[in-house]
Amino acid sequence: MQVSDVFRFKNREIKALHLTWIAFFICFYVWFNMAPLASSMLRSVDWLTADDLRLFAIANVALTIPARILVGMALDRFGPRRVFSILMVVMAIPALVFAFGETREQLFMARLVLSSIGASFVVGIHMTALWFKPRDIGFAEGLYAGWGNFGSAAAAMTLPTIALTLYGGPDGWRWAIALSGLVMGAYGIFYWFAITDGPNPDSHRKPRKAAALEVSSWRDLVLLILFTIPMVGILSILVWRMQNMGYLDGMTAAFVYAAIVVVILYQIVQVLRVNVPILKKGVPADDRYPFKSVAALNTTYFANFGAELAVVSMLPLFFEQTWGLNAAMAGLIAASFAFVNLFARPMGGLVSDRFGNRKFVMLAYMLGIAVGFALMGLMDSTWPLIVAIAITIFCSFFVQGAEGATFGIIPSIKRRVTGQISGMAGAYGNVGAVFYLFVFTFVTPSQFFFIIAAGAFVSWVVCLLWLKEPEGGFGDEYVISSVDEAIALEARRKKEAQAELARVFAGSQKVDLVEKGESLTVTARFSNLDELRAALARISGTDAPPRSNPAPAE
Repeated sequence: MQVSDVFRFKNREIKALHLTWIAFFICFYVWFNMAPLASSMLRSVDWLTADDLRLFAIANVALTIPARILVGMALDRFGPRRVFSILMVVMAIPALVFAFGETREQLFMARLVLSSIGASFVVGIHMTALWFKPRDIGFAEGLYAGWGNFGSAAAAMTLPTIALTLYGGPDGWRWAIALSGLVMGAYGIFYWFAITDGPNPDSHRKPRKAAALEVSSWRDLVLLILFTIPMVGILSILVWRMQNMGYLDGMTAAFVYAAIVVVILYQIVQVLRVNVPILKKGVPADDRYPFKSVAALNTTYFANFGAELAVVSMLPLFFEQTWGLNAAMAGLIAASFAFVNLFARPMGGLVSDRFGNRKFVMLAYMLGIAVGFALMGLMDSTWPLIVAIAITIFCSFFVQGAEGATFGIIPSIKRRVTGQISGMAGAYGNVGAVFYLFVFTFVTPSQFFFIIAAGAFVSWVVCLLWLKEPEGGFGDEYVISSVDEAIALEARRKKEAQAELARVFAGSQKVDLVEKGESLTVTARFSNLDELRAALARISGTDAPPRSNPAPAE
Protein backbone atom coordinates (compact mmCIF):
# COMPACT_ATOMS: atom_id res chain seq x y z
CA MET A 1 0.00 0.00 0.00
CA GLN A 2 1.35 3.40 -1.03
CA VAL A 3 0.76 6.68 0.80
CA SER A 4 -0.96 8.03 -2.32
CA ASP A 5 -3.54 5.23 -2.07
CA VAL A 6 -5.34 7.08 0.72
CA PHE A 7 -6.73 9.46 -1.91
CA ARG A 8 -8.35 6.69 -3.98
CA PHE A 9 -11.77 7.26 -2.48
CA LYS A 10 -13.56 4.95 -4.93
CA ASN A 11 -11.56 2.00 -3.60
CA ARG A 12 -13.76 0.08 -1.14
CA GLU A 13 -10.94 -0.50 1.34
CA ILE A 14 -9.91 3.15 1.34
CA LYS A 15 -13.52 4.28 1.72
CA ALA A 16 -13.91 1.97 4.73
CA LEU A 17 -10.68 3.33 6.21
CA HIS A 18 -11.83 6.94 5.92
CA LEU A 19 -15.29 6.19 7.30
CA THR A 20 -13.68 4.45 10.29
CA TRP A 21 -10.99 6.99 11.17
CA ILE A 22 -13.61 9.75 11.03
CA ALA A 23 -15.73 7.76 13.49
CA PHE A 24 -12.75 7.42 15.82
CA PHE A 25 -11.83 11.10 15.34
CA ILE A 26 -15.32 12.10 16.52
CA CYS A 27 -15.10 9.73 19.49
CA PHE A 28 -11.71 11.13 20.49
CA TYR A 29 -13.05 14.68 20.06
CA VAL A 30 -15.88 13.94 22.50
CA TRP A 31 -13.61 11.95 24.83
CA PHE A 32 -11.34 14.96 25.38
CA ASN A 33 -13.92 17.75 25.16
CA MET A 34 -13.55 18.71 28.82
CA ALA A 35 -9.92 19.86 29.10
CA PRO A 36 -10.15 22.79 26.61
CA LEU A 37 -13.19 24.14 28.48
CA ALA A 38 -11.94 23.58 32.04
CA SER A 39 -11.35 27.26 32.77
CA SER A 40 -14.79 28.15 31.37
CA MET A 41 -16.37 25.54 33.63
CA LEU A 42 -14.64 26.93 36.71
CA ARG A 43 -15.74 30.48 35.89
CA SER A 44 -19.37 29.59 35.19
CA VAL A 45 -20.16 27.68 38.41
CA ASP A 46 -19.02 28.22 41.98
CA TRP A 47 -19.32 24.59 43.10
CA LEU A 48 -16.41 23.24 41.04
CA THR A 49 -12.74 23.35 42.01
CA ALA A 50 -9.49 22.58 40.22
CA ASP A 51 -9.19 19.40 42.33
CA ASP A 52 -12.59 18.27 41.03
CA LEU A 53 -11.37 18.68 37.46
CA ARG A 54 -8.22 16.68 38.21
CA LEU A 55 -10.42 13.89 39.54
CA PHE A 56 -12.58 14.14 36.41
CA ALA A 57 -9.39 13.74 34.35
CA ILE A 58 -8.67 10.37 36.00
CA ALA A 59 -12.34 9.37 35.67
CA ASN A 60 -12.10 10.27 31.98
CA VAL A 61 -9.79 7.30 31.36
CA ALA A 62 -10.96 4.93 34.11
CA LEU A 63 -13.84 2.91 32.64
CA THR A 64 -12.11 2.75 29.28
CA ILE A 65 -10.13 -0.10 30.79
CA PRO A 66 -12.97 -2.60 31.41
CA ALA A 67 -14.95 -1.15 28.48
CA ARG A 68 -12.21 -2.10 26.03
CA ILE A 69 -12.30 -5.68 27.26
CA LEU A 70 -16.09 -5.92 27.05
CA VAL A 71 -16.19 -4.18 23.68
CA GLY A 72 -13.40 -6.44 22.41
CA MET A 73 -15.50 -9.50 23.24
CA ALA A 74 -18.65 -7.91 21.79
CA LEU A 75 -17.08 -7.02 18.45
CA ASP A 76 -15.67 -10.52 18.05
CA ARG A 77 -19.22 -11.80 18.45
CA PHE A 78 -21.32 -9.12 16.72
CA GLY A 79 -18.86 -7.45 14.37
CA PRO A 80 -17.35 -3.95 14.47
CA ARG A 81 -20.03 -2.19 12.41
CA ARG A 82 -22.81 -2.79 14.91
CA VAL A 83 -20.61 -2.31 17.97
CA PHE A 84 -19.12 0.98 16.72
CA SER A 85 -22.51 2.39 15.77
CA ILE A 86 -24.21 1.43 19.03
CA LEU A 87 -21.29 2.67 21.12
CA MET A 88 -21.38 6.11 19.50
CA VAL A 89 -25.14 6.48 19.90
CA VAL A 90 -25.19 5.26 23.52
CA MET A 91 -22.21 7.37 24.61
CA ALA A 92 -23.94 10.51 23.32
CA ILE A 93 -26.20 10.21 26.39
CA PRO A 94 -23.52 10.75 29.10
CA ALA A 95 -22.03 13.50 26.92
CA LEU A 96 -25.33 15.36 27.15
CA VAL A 97 -25.64 14.63 30.88
CA PHE A 98 -22.16 16.07 31.44
CA ALA A 99 -23.04 19.13 29.38
CA PHE A 100 -26.07 20.01 31.49
CA GLY A 101 -25.15 18.53 34.89
CA GLU A 102 -25.88 20.76 37.88
CA THR A 103 -23.79 19.08 40.60
CA ARG A 104 -20.22 17.87 40.76
CA GLU A 105 -21.49 14.33 41.40
CA GLN A 106 -23.53 14.41 38.19
CA LEU A 107 -20.54 15.66 36.23
CA PHE A 108 -18.28 13.03 37.76
CA MET A 109 -20.61 10.11 37.01
CA ALA A 110 -21.26 11.36 33.47
CA ARG A 111 -17.52 11.69 32.86
CA LEU A 112 -16.88 8.25 34.32
CA VAL A 113 -19.47 6.61 32.06
CA LEU A 114 -18.35 8.67 29.06
CA SER A 115 -14.81 7.33 29.51
CA SER A 116 -16.13 4.11 27.93
CA ILE A 117 -15.99 5.91 24.57
CA GLY A 118 -12.24 5.24 24.61
CA ALA A 119 -13.14 1.65 23.74
CA SER A 120 -13.99 2.89 20.25
CA PHE A 121 -10.31 2.55 19.39
CA VAL A 122 -10.26 -1.25 19.43
CA VAL A 123 -13.44 -1.42 17.33
CA GLY A 124 -11.84 0.54 14.51
CA ILE A 125 -8.64 -1.50 14.80
CA HIS A 126 -10.65 -4.67 14.21
CA MET A 127 -12.65 -3.12 11.38
CA THR A 128 -9.45 -2.02 9.63
CA ALA A 129 -7.97 -5.50 10.03
CA LEU A 130 -11.01 -6.96 8.28
CA TRP A 131 -10.52 -4.71 5.24
CA PHE A 132 -6.73 -4.79 4.75
CA LYS A 133 -4.22 -7.54 4.03
CA PRO A 134 -1.34 -8.33 6.42
CA ARG A 135 1.27 -6.61 4.23
CA ASP A 136 -0.69 -3.30 4.41
CA ILE A 137 -2.13 -3.47 7.90
CA GLY A 138 0.57 -1.45 9.68
CA PHE A 139 0.07 1.69 7.61
CA ALA A 140 -3.73 1.31 7.55
CA GLU A 141 -3.93 0.87 11.34
CA GLY A 142 -1.49 3.72 11.88
CA LEU A 143 -3.43 6.10 9.66
CA TYR A 144 -6.70 5.13 11.34
CA ALA A 145 -5.35 5.68 14.84
CA GLY A 146 -3.15 8.69 14.08
CA TRP A 147 -5.79 10.71 12.28
CA GLY A 148 -8.40 9.58 14.80
CA ASN A 149 -6.24 10.54 17.78
CA PHE A 150 -5.95 14.01 16.27
CA GLY A 151 -9.50 14.50 17.52
CA SER A 152 -8.10 15.54 20.91
CA ALA A 153 -6.04 18.32 19.32
CA ALA A 154 -9.02 19.35 17.19
CA ALA A 155 -11.14 19.60 20.34
CA ALA A 156 -8.53 21.80 22.00
CA MET A 157 -8.40 24.07 18.95
CA THR A 158 -12.11 24.42 18.21
CA LEU A 159 -14.20 23.91 21.34
CA PRO A 160 -13.19 27.16 23.09
CA THR A 161 -14.07 29.09 19.92
CA ILE A 162 -17.41 27.29 19.62
CA ALA A 163 -18.20 27.95 23.28
CA LEU A 164 -17.20 31.64 23.24
CA THR A 165 -18.12 32.70 19.71
CA LEU A 166 -20.94 30.47 18.50
CA TYR A 167 -22.81 30.34 21.79
CA GLY A 168 -21.19 32.73 24.26
CA GLY A 169 -22.26 33.45 27.82
CA PRO A 170 -21.51 31.45 30.96
CA ASP A 171 -23.21 28.33 29.54
CA GLY A 172 -21.37 28.34 26.22
CA TRP A 173 -19.21 25.42 27.34
CA ARG A 174 -22.34 23.36 27.98
CA TRP A 175 -23.72 23.86 24.48
CA ALA A 176 -20.32 23.20 22.88
CA ILE A 177 -20.02 19.83 24.68
CA ALA A 178 -23.64 18.97 23.91
CA LEU A 179 -23.08 19.70 20.21
CA SER A 180 -20.12 17.33 20.08
CA GLY A 181 -22.21 14.57 21.68
CA LEU A 182 -25.07 15.06 19.21
CA VAL A 183 -22.69 14.92 16.24
CA MET A 184 -21.25 11.66 17.57
CA GLY A 185 -24.68 10.09 17.94
CA ALA A 186 -25.69 11.15 14.44
CA TYR A 187 -22.52 9.73 12.90
CA GLY A 188 -23.11 6.47 14.75
CA ILE A 189 -26.43 6.11 12.95
CA PHE A 190 -24.80 6.98 9.62
CA TYR A 191 -21.95 4.47 10.19
CA TRP A 192 -24.46 1.63 10.65
CA PHE A 193 -25.68 2.04 7.07
CA ALA A 194 -22.43 3.23 5.42
CA ILE A 195 -20.11 0.24 5.94
CA THR A 196 -19.92 -3.54 6.21
CA ASP A 197 -17.74 -5.85 8.30
CA GLY A 198 -15.08 -6.39 5.66
CA PRO A 199 -15.30 -6.80 1.89
CA ASN A 200 -17.28 -10.06 2.05
CA PRO A 201 -19.61 -11.84 4.50
CA ASP A 202 -16.88 -14.26 5.63
CA SER A 203 -14.42 -11.52 6.60
CA HIS A 204 -15.60 -11.44 10.20
CA ARG A 205 -14.66 -14.71 11.93
CA LYS A 206 -16.10 -15.40 15.36
CA PRO A 207 -13.99 -17.02 18.09
CA ARG A 208 -15.22 -20.23 19.67
CA LYS A 209 -15.87 -18.37 22.94
CA ALA A 210 -16.25 -14.61 23.28
CA ALA A 211 -16.30 -14.57 27.11
CA ALA A 212 -12.49 -14.61 27.41
CA LEU A 213 -9.38 -14.76 25.28
CA GLU A 214 -8.35 -18.23 24.12
CA VAL A 215 -4.76 -19.34 24.81
CA SER A 216 -2.66 -22.24 23.58
CA SER A 217 -0.93 -23.67 26.65
CA TRP A 218 -1.24 -23.97 30.43
CA ARG A 219 1.69 -21.61 30.87
CA ASP A 220 -0.06 -19.03 28.71
CA LEU A 221 -3.19 -19.50 30.83
CA VAL A 222 -1.27 -18.50 33.98
CA LEU A 223 0.20 -15.50 32.17
CA LEU A 224 -3.25 -14.44 30.93
CA ILE A 225 -4.62 -14.53 34.49
CA LEU A 226 -1.71 -12.42 35.74
CA PHE A 227 -2.28 -9.82 33.02
CA THR A 228 -6.04 -9.82 33.64
CA ILE A 229 -5.79 -8.61 37.25
CA PRO A 230 -4.36 -5.08 36.65
CA MET A 231 -6.96 -4.22 34.01
CA VAL A 232 -9.64 -3.90 36.70
CA GLY A 233 -7.48 -3.67 39.79
CA ILE A 234 -6.04 -0.33 38.65
CA LEU A 235 -9.47 1.22 39.29
CA SER A 236 -8.77 1.00 43.02
CA ILE A 237 -6.52 4.04 42.51
CA LEU A 238 -9.54 6.07 41.41
CA VAL A 239 -11.58 4.84 44.38
CA TRP A 240 -8.80 5.85 46.76
CA ARG A 241 -8.65 9.33 45.21
CA MET A 242 -12.45 9.72 45.36
CA GLN A 243 -12.50 8.74 49.02
CA ASN A 244 -9.77 11.25 49.87
CA MET A 245 -11.67 14.05 48.11
CA GLY A 246 -14.96 13.31 49.85
CA TYR A 247 -16.84 11.80 46.91
CA LEU A 248 -17.11 8.48 48.76
CA ASP A 249 -17.38 7.65 52.45
CA GLY A 250 -15.43 4.78 53.98
CA MET A 251 -18.29 2.29 53.81
CA THR A 252 -19.09 3.01 50.16
CA ALA A 253 -15.41 2.84 49.24
CA ALA A 254 -15.17 -0.56 50.91
CA PHE A 255 -18.11 -1.80 48.85
CA VAL A 256 -16.49 -0.51 45.66
CA TYR A 257 -13.18 -2.18 46.53
CA ALA A 258 -15.11 -5.41 47.11
CA ALA A 259 -16.86 -4.99 43.76
CA ILE A 260 -13.49 -4.60 42.04
CA VAL A 261 -12.33 -7.85 43.64
CA VAL A 262 -15.53 -9.61 42.53
CA VAL A 263 -15.07 -8.41 38.95
CA ILE A 264 -11.46 -9.60 38.94
CA LEU A 265 -12.52 -13.02 40.25
CA TYR A 266 -15.31 -13.18 37.66
CA GLN A 267 -12.84 -12.43 34.87
CA ILE A 268 -10.51 -15.15 36.14
CA VAL A 269 -13.40 -17.64 36.29
CA GLN A 270 -14.34 -16.75 32.71
CA VAL A 271 -10.75 -17.25 31.59
CA LEU A 272 -10.70 -20.68 33.22
CA ARG A 273 -14.16 -21.62 31.93
CA VAL A 274 -13.19 -20.85 28.36
CA ASN A 275 -9.66 -22.22 28.30
CA VAL A 276 -9.59 -25.29 30.55
CA PRO A 277 -11.82 -27.39 28.23
CA ILE A 278 -9.85 -26.22 25.20
CA LEU A 279 -6.49 -27.05 26.79
CA LYS A 280 -7.71 -30.42 28.10
CA LYS A 281 -8.84 -31.33 24.61
CA GLY A 282 -5.56 -30.12 23.14
CA VAL A 283 -4.86 -27.23 20.80
CA PRO A 284 -3.86 -28.24 17.25
CA ALA A 285 -0.33 -27.19 16.37
CA ASP A 286 -1.46 -24.91 13.56
CA ASP A 287 -3.90 -23.08 15.88
CA ARG A 288 -1.40 -22.18 18.60
CA TYR A 289 -0.08 -18.67 19.11
CA PRO A 290 2.41 -17.18 21.62
CA PHE A 291 0.52 -15.28 24.32
CA LYS A 292 3.88 -13.86 25.42
CA SER A 293 3.70 -11.67 22.32
CA VAL A 294 0.35 -10.32 23.53
CA ALA A 295 1.81 -9.70 26.98
CA ALA A 296 4.78 -7.87 25.46
CA LEU A 297 2.49 -5.63 23.40
CA ASN A 298 0.42 -4.94 26.51
CA THR A 299 3.54 -3.44 28.06
CA THR A 300 4.33 -1.39 24.95
CA TYR A 301 0.88 0.19 24.92
CA PHE A 302 1.11 0.80 28.66
CA ALA A 303 4.36 2.65 28.04
CA ASN A 304 3.44 4.58 24.87
CA PHE A 305 -0.30 5.31 24.75
CA GLY A 306 -0.53 5.40 28.55
CA ALA A 307 2.27 7.95 28.58
CA GLU A 308 0.58 9.99 25.84
CA LEU A 309 -2.72 10.27 27.72
CA ALA A 310 -0.92 11.25 30.92
CA VAL A 311 1.50 13.71 29.35
CA VAL A 312 -1.07 15.66 27.33
CA SER A 313 -2.92 16.40 30.57
CA MET A 314 0.11 18.04 32.26
CA LEU A 315 2.24 19.38 29.41
CA PRO A 316 0.54 22.81 29.04
CA LEU A 317 1.03 23.62 32.73
CA PHE A 318 4.63 22.35 32.56
CA PHE A 319 5.53 24.78 29.77
CA GLU A 320 3.57 27.60 31.40
CA GLN A 321 5.31 27.29 34.76
CA THR A 322 8.81 26.37 33.54
CA TRP A 323 9.24 29.10 30.91
CA GLY A 324 6.76 31.67 32.25
CA LEU A 325 4.47 31.51 29.21
CA ASN A 326 0.85 32.56 29.15
CA ALA A 327 -1.78 29.81 29.09
CA ALA A 328 -2.64 30.24 25.40
CA MET A 329 0.96 30.01 24.22
CA ALA A 330 1.73 27.09 26.54
CA GLY A 331 -1.34 25.24 25.28
CA LEU A 332 -0.36 25.84 21.66
CA ILE A 333 3.16 24.52 22.23
CA ALA A 334 1.89 21.52 24.19
CA ALA A 335 -0.53 20.75 21.34
CA SER A 336 2.50 19.89 19.20
CA PHE A 337 2.60 16.58 21.09
CA ALA A 338 -0.81 15.66 19.66
CA PHE A 339 -0.19 17.22 16.22
CA VAL A 340 2.56 14.70 15.57
CA ASN A 341 -0.16 12.02 15.51
CA LEU A 342 -1.12 13.05 11.99
CA PHE A 343 2.05 11.63 10.46
CA ALA A 344 4.06 9.83 13.18
CA ARG A 345 1.58 7.07 13.95
CA PRO A 346 0.86 6.22 10.29
CA MET A 347 4.61 6.30 9.73
CA GLY A 348 5.11 3.83 12.58
CA GLY A 349 2.75 1.41 10.86
CA LEU A 350 4.28 2.08 7.45
CA VAL A 351 7.82 1.44 8.71
CA SER A 352 6.55 -1.77 10.33
CA ASP A 353 5.13 -2.83 6.95
CA ARG A 354 8.14 -1.89 4.87
CA PHE A 355 11.10 -2.84 7.07
CA GLY A 356 10.38 -6.57 6.95
CA ASN A 357 10.90 -7.15 10.68
CA ARG A 358 8.09 -5.91 12.92
CA LYS A 359 9.83 -6.89 16.15
CA PHE A 360 12.93 -4.83 15.34
CA VAL A 361 10.79 -1.80 14.53
CA MET A 362 8.93 -2.19 17.83
CA LEU A 363 12.18 -2.39 19.78
CA ALA A 364 13.60 0.68 18.02
CA TYR A 365 10.55 2.79 18.80
CA MET A 366 10.40 1.77 22.47
CA LEU A 367 14.08 2.60 22.91
CA GLY A 368 13.40 5.97 21.27
CA ILE A 369 10.64 6.66 23.81
CA ALA A 370 12.99 5.90 26.69
CA VAL A 371 15.63 8.27 25.31
CA GLY A 372 13.05 10.98 24.47
CA PHE A 373 11.47 11.11 27.93
CA ALA A 374 14.88 10.94 29.60
CA LEU A 375 15.82 14.10 27.66
CA MET A 376 12.53 15.74 28.69
CA GLY A 377 13.35 14.91 32.29
CA LEU A 378 16.55 16.95 31.97
CA MET A 379 14.77 20.07 30.64
CA ASP A 380 14.43 23.14 32.84
CA SER A 381 14.11 26.93 32.47
CA THR A 382 17.79 27.27 31.52
CA TRP A 383 17.17 25.38 28.27
CA PRO A 384 16.22 27.46 25.21
CA LEU A 385 12.48 27.14 24.59
CA ILE A 386 13.00 26.15 20.95
CA VAL A 387 15.20 23.23 22.04
CA ALA A 388 12.57 22.10 24.55
CA ILE A 389 9.93 22.17 21.83
CA ALA A 390 12.17 20.18 19.48
CA ILE A 391 12.79 17.51 22.15
CA THR A 392 9.05 17.33 22.88
CA ILE A 393 8.30 16.73 19.20
CA PHE A 394 11.15 14.21 18.98
CA CYS A 395 9.75 12.28 21.95
CA SER A 396 6.20 12.45 20.60
CA PHE A 397 7.39 11.11 17.24
CA PHE A 398 8.57 7.90 18.92
CA VAL A 399 5.52 7.66 21.20
CA GLN A 400 3.05 7.87 18.32
CA GLY A 401 5.18 5.69 16.05
CA ALA A 402 5.39 3.00 18.72
CA GLU A 403 1.60 3.01 18.98
CA GLY A 404 1.36 2.44 15.24
CA ALA A 405 3.97 -0.33 15.39
CA THR A 406 2.10 -2.06 18.24
CA PHE A 407 -1.10 -2.35 16.24
CA GLY A 408 0.84 -3.22 13.13
CA ILE A 409 1.64 -6.51 14.88
CA ILE A 410 -1.61 -7.32 16.73
CA PRO A 411 -3.81 -8.34 13.76
CA SER A 412 -1.24 -10.94 12.66
CA ILE A 413 -0.93 -12.70 16.03
CA LYS A 414 -4.24 -14.58 15.89
CA ARG A 415 -6.86 -13.33 13.45
CA ARG A 416 -9.81 -15.06 15.11
CA VAL A 417 -9.33 -13.23 18.41
CA THR A 418 -8.00 -9.92 17.08
CA GLY A 419 -10.78 -8.01 18.82
CA GLN A 420 -9.95 -9.45 22.22
CA ILE A 421 -6.19 -8.99 21.79
CA SER A 422 -6.79 -5.41 20.67
CA GLY A 423 -9.09 -4.90 23.64
CA MET A 424 -6.52 -6.13 26.11
CA ALA A 425 -3.63 -4.14 24.63
CA GLY A 426 -5.81 -1.06 24.35
CA ALA A 427 -6.93 -1.45 27.95
CA TYR A 428 -3.30 -1.52 29.04
CA GLY A 429 -2.87 1.89 27.45
CA ASN A 430 -5.46 3.20 29.89
CA VAL A 431 -3.95 1.23 32.75
CA GLY A 432 -0.75 3.11 32.00
CA ALA A 433 -2.60 6.45 31.87
CA VAL A 434 -4.28 5.93 35.26
CA PHE A 435 -1.01 4.72 36.78
CA TYR A 436 1.06 7.60 35.43
CA LEU A 437 -1.54 10.23 36.38
CA PHE A 438 -1.60 8.80 39.89
CA VAL A 439 2.19 8.88 40.13
CA PHE A 440 2.23 12.48 38.89
CA THR A 441 0.41 13.62 42.03
CA PHE A 442 3.49 12.70 44.10
CA VAL A 443 6.45 13.77 41.92
CA THR A 444 7.86 16.76 40.03
CA PRO A 445 7.48 16.99 36.23
CA SER A 446 11.14 16.04 35.72
CA GLN A 447 10.78 12.98 37.92
CA PHE A 448 7.57 12.16 36.07
CA PHE A 449 9.37 12.13 32.71
CA PHE A 450 12.15 9.93 34.08
CA ILE A 451 9.57 7.44 35.42
CA ILE A 452 7.93 7.22 32.00
CA ALA A 453 11.35 6.71 30.42
CA ALA A 454 12.01 3.84 32.85
CA GLY A 455 8.66 2.27 31.96
CA ALA A 456 9.51 2.41 28.25
CA PHE A 457 12.89 0.75 28.87
CA VAL A 458 11.24 -2.05 30.89
CA SER A 459 8.86 -2.62 27.97
CA TRP A 460 11.85 -2.72 25.59
CA VAL A 461 13.38 -5.53 27.68
CA VAL A 462 10.09 -7.45 27.76
CA CYS A 463 9.75 -7.17 23.98
CA LEU A 464 13.32 -8.30 23.49
CA LEU A 465 12.63 -11.46 25.51
CA TRP A 466 9.00 -12.26 24.70
CA LEU A 467 7.88 -10.66 21.45
CA LYS A 468 7.88 -13.06 18.51
CA GLU A 469 7.79 -12.02 14.87
CA PRO A 470 4.21 -12.86 13.78
CA GLU A 471 3.75 -15.71 11.32
CA GLY A 472 2.51 -14.48 7.95
CA GLY A 473 2.93 -10.86 9.04
CA PHE A 474 3.74 -9.75 5.49
CA GLY A 475 1.57 -12.14 3.49
CA ASP A 476 -1.30 -11.52 1.12
CA GLU A 477 -3.74 -13.22 3.51
CA TYR A 478 -3.88 -13.92 7.23
CA VAL A 479 -2.89 -17.37 8.47
CA ILE A 480 -5.96 -19.61 8.78
CA SER A 481 -5.73 -22.66 11.06
CA SER A 482 -7.65 -25.92 10.99
CA VAL A 483 -9.79 -24.61 13.87
CA ASP A 484 -10.62 -21.48 11.87
CA GLU A 485 -11.70 -23.66 8.96
CA ALA A 486 -13.80 -25.86 11.24
CA ILE A 487 -15.52 -22.79 12.74
CA ALA A 488 -16.19 -21.41 9.26
CA LEU A 489 -17.60 -24.80 8.16
CA GLU A 490 -19.82 -24.95 11.23
CA ALA A 491 -21.09 -21.44 10.52
CA ARG A 492 -21.94 -22.40 6.93
CA ARG A 493 -23.72 -25.55 8.07
CA LYS A 494 -25.67 -23.57 10.64
CA LYS A 495 -26.69 -21.07 7.99
CA GLU A 496 -27.80 -23.90 5.69
CA ALA A 497 -29.72 -25.48 8.57
CA GLN A 498 -31.48 -22.20 9.26
CA ALA A 499 -32.47 -21.94 5.60
CA GLU A 500 -33.81 -25.51 5.67
CA LEU A 501 -35.75 -24.83 8.86
CA ALA A 502 -37.25 -21.75 7.25
CA ARG A 503 -38.51 -23.92 4.38
CA VAL A 504 -39.84 -26.62 6.71
CA PHE A 505 -41.59 -24.10 8.92
CA ALA A 506 -42.88 -21.97 6.07
CA GLY A 507 -45.66 -19.77 7.36
CA SER A 508 -44.11 -19.24 10.76
CA GLN A 509 -43.41 -15.70 11.92
CA LYS A 510 -39.81 -16.41 12.93
CA VAL A 511 -37.44 -19.39 13.14
CA ASP A 512 -34.39 -19.26 15.44
CA LEU A 513 -31.53 -21.75 15.77
CA VAL A 514 -29.63 -21.04 18.99
CA GLU A 515 -26.64 -22.77 20.54
CA LYS A 516 -27.06 -23.50 24.26
CA GLY A 517 -24.06 -25.25 25.74
CA GLU A 518 -23.48 -28.44 23.77
CA SER A 519 -26.98 -28.51 22.29
CA LEU A 520 -29.07 -26.63 19.73
CA THR A 521 -32.49 -25.14 20.35
CA VAL A 522 -34.95 -24.51 17.51
CA THR A 523 -37.70 -21.97 18.10
CA ALA A 524 -40.52 -21.39 15.61
CA ARG A 525 -43.37 -18.95 16.16
CA PHE A 526 -46.79 -19.40 14.57
CA SER A 527 -49.72 -17.04 14.54
CA ASN A 528 -52.26 -19.82 15.08
CA LEU A 529 -52.64 -23.55 15.63
CA ASP A 530 -53.56 -24.30 12.02
CA GLU A 531 -50.20 -23.00 10.73
CA LEU A 532 -48.41 -25.18 13.27
CA ARG A 533 -50.39 -28.28 12.21
CA ALA A 534 -49.61 -27.57 8.56
CA ALA A 535 -45.87 -27.37 9.34
CA LEU A 536 -46.00 -30.63 11.29
CA ALA A 537 -47.78 -32.28 8.37
CA ARG A 538 -44.98 -31.18 6.00
CA ILE A 539 -42.41 -32.65 8.36
CA SER A 540 -44.22 -36.00 8.52
CA GLY A 541 -44.84 -36.01 4.76
CA THR A 542 -48.64 -36.25 5.06
CA ASP A 543 -51.36 -33.97 3.84
CA ALA A 544 -52.33 -31.19 6.16
CA PRO A 545 -55.27 -32.08 8.37
CA PRO A 546 -58.55 -30.33 7.63
CA ARG A 547 -58.89 -26.88 9.10
CA SER A 548 -60.83 -27.01 12.35
CA ASN A 549 -63.80 -24.70 12.69
CA PRO A 550 -64.79 -23.59 16.15
CA ALA A 551 -68.30 -24.37 17.26
CA PRO A 552 -70.69 -21.45 16.94
CA ALA A 553 -71.15 -19.50 20.10
CA GLU A 554 -74.51 -19.86 21.82
